Amino acid sequence: MNNVVLAVGAHPDDIEFSSAGTLLKLREKGWEINMWNLANGSAGSKSRPAEEIADQRWQEAQNSARILGAIMHPPLFPDLGIFYDAPSLAQVSSVVRAVNPAIILTHPPSDYREDHQNTCRLMVTAAIAKGLPNYQVTPSHDGNDDQIAIYHTPPLGCRTGLNESVRPSLFVDIKSVIPGKIRMLMAHESQIPWLAQTQSMSSLEEVLLKEARMLGALSGSFNFAEAFIPHQKRGYSEESFTPLEDALQDEIIQSLEE
Repeated sequence: MNNVVLAVGAHPDDIEFSSAGTLLKLREKGWEINMWNLANGSAGSKSRPAEEIADQRWQEAQNSARILGAIMHPPLFPDLGIFYDAPSLAQVSSVVRAVNPAIILTHPPSDYREDHQNTCRLMVTAAIAKGLPNYQVTPSHDGNDDQIAIYHTPPLGCRTGLNESVRPSLFVDIKSVIPGKIRMLMAHESQIPWLAQTQSMSSLEEVLLKEARMLGALSGSFNFAEAFIPHQKRGYSEESFTPLEDALQDEIIQSLEE
């Protein structure tokens, strides 16, 4: 098994909110960390041109990755340009083949934003396409049959766009890496005014801590947590393939209510 994880978000800062703590934990265990935002953040300002804000957000994403010691892959699409279609899937699948991760962390199928959902759909299919030699990717890259496990993060607040409750089944203790998670999120300086304007987030740090406390309470064991829902393994790996659980062991628990 390759000790390689690929965390994929729709926008710069999505990974930091949802799974940076888990990535920090995996890094401590010696894993190679790959981060990838499919969209470039070009709509993340009401006053600056798309190209200018996209350039800044790319720099911020790289700054965040440096804190972690991660490989940051460049975005493929503009904001609101993530679609589940054949050209997009061919491009996304090429990167998945090149990285060849044992673990993919990404959005859930039901989220509060369509671009999050489309990111999820692309990643789920790209993980299958990795092992299909007759599927042509762009640019060309050989596939392989190495096992892969997908873990979905819950939407912010564990609520879908229809305000339905999402119950995660795996919880990671992130108390010891909270400072690093905050540093990574705060690297996205351009989003502090943007999220205050558009989502009433006056303090990104407080939103992060509130979410981590809420997930910790759901775990029944941790003070601060991140959470995941494992994707069904059929077509991706053997049922016994649980790389995230095996890597973190005592720092991860499975919900008794699953």
